[in-house]
Amino acid sequence: MRAPSFEEPMRLALTRAAEAGRRGEVPVGAVVLGPDGAVLASAGNDREGAADPTAHAEVLALRAAARSRGEWRLAGCTLVVTLEPCTMCAGAAVLARIARVVFGADDEKAGAAGSLWDVLRDRRLNHRPEVIRGVLAGECAAALRDFFADRRGRPDDRHIP
Repeated sequence: MRAPSFEEPMRLALTRAAEAGRRGEVPVGAVVLGPDGAVLASAGNDREGAADPTAHAEVLALRAAARSRGEWRLAGCTLVVTLEPCTMCAGAAVLARIARVVFGADDEKAGAAGSLWDVLRDRRLNHRPEVIRGVLAGECAAALRDFFADRRGRPDDRHIP
């Protein structure tokens, strides 16, 4: 049996990221796949638009997928995201019982899937999803680089690499 390719869902996540970027959001997109590989939900960041610090693409996609399934447990599902999840999003994936987290670009300043922390594989937690990193990493990183290159110099962007 051949391992599944996550390029197609990552391209959908990149589309959601681009839509978020056009709205002035940090361009991060996420997709949740059901156990059969069908798309259950997708989202882009919406922190600015929703005035909500938790409106990360991953959290929004997980919420929508849970509504779609009618339950909070997303066992067997896969979270595909353009940027390595932060601690909040990694924690949400663990709590949702996601089976697999697939991401594109590493986030060396805030990543919680191996770059800075490794919440997803922390043996002290009761659930540890499989982690697949680097899917379309160049395209995912370029989307972020291009977005921030256009915004350099703004005082609220000083923390951006």
